[in-house]
Amino acid sequence: MAIKGRVWKFGDDINTDEIIPARYLVTTDPKELAKHVMEDADPEFPNKVKPGDIIVAGKNFGCGSSREHAPLALKGAEIGAIIAESFARIFYRNAINLGLPIIESPEAAREIEEGDEVEIDLEKGIIRNLTKGKEYTFKPLPESLQKVFEAGGLMEYAQGRLKGE
Repeated sequence: MAIKGRVWKFGDDINTDEIIPARYLVTTDPKELAKHVMEDADPEFPNKVKPGDIIVAGKNFGCGSSREHAPLALKGAEIGAIIAESFARIFYRNAINLGLPIIESPEAAREIEEGDEVEIDLEKGIIRNLTKGKEYTFKPLPESLQKVFEAGGLMEYAQGRLKGE
C-alpha cells in the first residue's frame, strides 16, 4: 500500500486538544470534526489541508486525553498518514483501530519539511521524500496491520473477515 501526499509539519507534544479541541466533541461525525482538525495548532489548517496530505511531527504526537475523536478528526480530513518521532500509546492504538496509517521514523520526522511531497510504502517500510530525493526506512508494518489500513479500520476489517473476504 503506497501513500503519497504533501507534508504539514508540527512539533513535539501535539496533544489531542490541539488535534481536535474539546469544544467540538459534541459530535462523532468525522466530516464535522475535520472542519476543526488541528485548528488550535494552526488556525488555518482545516482550510489548507487536502485529502491525502501527510502530517509529520516530532515526539509524543497525540498525547493528552485518550479520546478517539482525535484520530477520527484526522481521518475525516482524509489525512493520508502521520509520520512522527513517536506517538502517545493510546492515540497510536486508536489510529490503528480507525485505519489511519501512522509511522514512527525519528530521522524522517526531523528532516522532512513542510511542503515536501513524500511517498510512503507501508509494505516495504520506505518513506521517500520526492522533493529532496531522500529515502528513509522504518520497520514495515505487519501484514495484519496493513490489512486493517486497507480495509479502512479494525471494524471494517473484522466485518470483511466475518463475510469471508
